[in-house]
Amino acid sequence: MTLITLATLGAEGSPTWHGLRLDAKGVHPMGPPVPRSLLTDGASFAPGTAALLDLLQAAYRSYIDRLETIGGRVDVLEARPDPAPLPELGQLLHALAGARKHVGRLTVLVTELTGPLGAQFPGLANEIPSIRSEVAHLEQLSSGLAQSVRDLVGIRNAVEANRLADAANQMGAVSNRIAALANTSNLRMLGVAYVALIFALVSVVVLIPNTAATILGVPGAAWVPGVWIVVILVVLAIVPIVVVFTRPWVIRTLRALPTSELRSAEGLSDLPEVPAQSVDADASLLRQAP
Repeated sequence: MTLITLATLGAEGSPTWHGLRLDAKGVHPMGPPVPRSLLTDGASFAPGTAALLDLLQAAYRSYIDRLETIGGRVDVLEARPDPAPLPELGQLLHALAGARKHVGRLTVLVTELTGPLGAQFPGLANEIPSIRSEVAHLEQLSSGLAQSVRDLVGIRNAVEANRLADAANQMGAVSNRIAALANTSNLRMLGVAYVALIFALVSVVVLIPNTAATILGVPGAAWVPGVWIVVILVVLAIVPIVVVFTRPWVIRTLRALPTSELRSAEGLSDLPEVPAQSVDADASLLRQAP
């Protein structure tokens, strides 16, 4: 027993399945009946051959109608000045894929009918060339529509890619601006650090003799002769200055002091001054505990 199944498509692409069952007793139609075709109307075909031709013609007409409907939707989208919306493209792809599936099924059936399967339908061989021509037309039409839909998808992808590229360029420009501001801020803060370093060096130089004077000025150091106190204080005042301010890196830092002062002034101008009263009054400036 051999079963041949083929579907006809409705207005919205819904399939209605039909079949022919072949056994030793002949050909038996299955499913809803199909209208008579021009090939069998008034012709003397065997009942099984007539049923097969009617089914093939009904399927062909429904497929061509469905593809023309899809083609009309493609024409409308191609005529739009702006790219086709993605939901409509998705629906169009789904509809075209469903129609092409049935066209492929019809193509396979016609190919099988040119072989041993066709021998079971008397008189079919004379009609095969015209049927193959119709099926080839369906394949060309469906392939053309598929290419048109792919072009629409490509245009939509190109537009979206351009938008993403434009957004990326804008983000890059903003990022470069942020980086430039960060670099400027770093340079200014570096100037502040240089000035703070100079203050620290001066503090170290002053702190050593000041500490020695404090120690030698306590009552317990009264036994030290006055001359030695003067010598010690002079040595402790001169040696740190010589040691500290003869270092190469200290000399380079001092030479760059005018530039550092300029950068520090710019950096300090960027730091907002918040009075203590405002800090106490505004709780938003205080870090809240988690």
